[in-house]
Amino acid sequence: MYYSGLEKVGIPKREVMVHRVEKARDTQEETKEQFKSALAQFTAATNFKGGDLETVYNKLNNEYEASVKQAQLVRKRIDDIDSVSNALFSEWEQEVEQYQSASLKSSSQQKLTATKQHYQQLIGAMNKAEAKIEPVLKIFKDQVLYLKHNLNARAIASLKDDLGSVQSDVSSLVTAMESSINEANAFIKTIEK
Repeated sequence: MYYSGLEKVGIPKREVMVHRVEKARDTQEETKEQFKSALAQFTAATNFKGGDLETVYNKLNNEYEASVKQAQLVRKRIDDIDSVSNALFSEWEQEVEQYQSASLKSSSQQKLTATKQHYQQLIGAMNKAEAKIEPVLKIFKDQVLYLKHNLNARAIASLKDDLGSVQSDVSSLVTAMESSINEANAFIKTIEK
């Protein structure tokens, strides 16, 4: 219903899909930067040399909360792409059956199949990247909570103990995000042809 309304005002599902993939790509780029920023704050906290521990906690907590918001936005963007792609592919499949010309039908079917395959690569990459977010958020949350309840040197030492693991997890997340962003760019080029 929503998409047919857009089509009545001249906005085809294909354009909606491209726009949503672009938004998802941009959101993943922002999320990647947010997690890098959170890691930088986390690393800075491990180098704490004295002063107000509550300020350290507040900075880490703010980064954690911003990361949670970005994670939610990534999920929403993926769901938005899923919604329009289901509508687009369903309509395309129905329309392929309406062709009278065997060659046009075959050509359209081949393009549909290729687009669906590329879409599966895209959504797979996006879901893979999104799946790496939650483990990082859990580690950040644990550390922020621990710091909140133990505003002392021992809490900072605990952050140092987990720094390597956090760096590795964030690095893996960033790599997955970059792969997903590249897949989105490739998909956009393909679907705009």
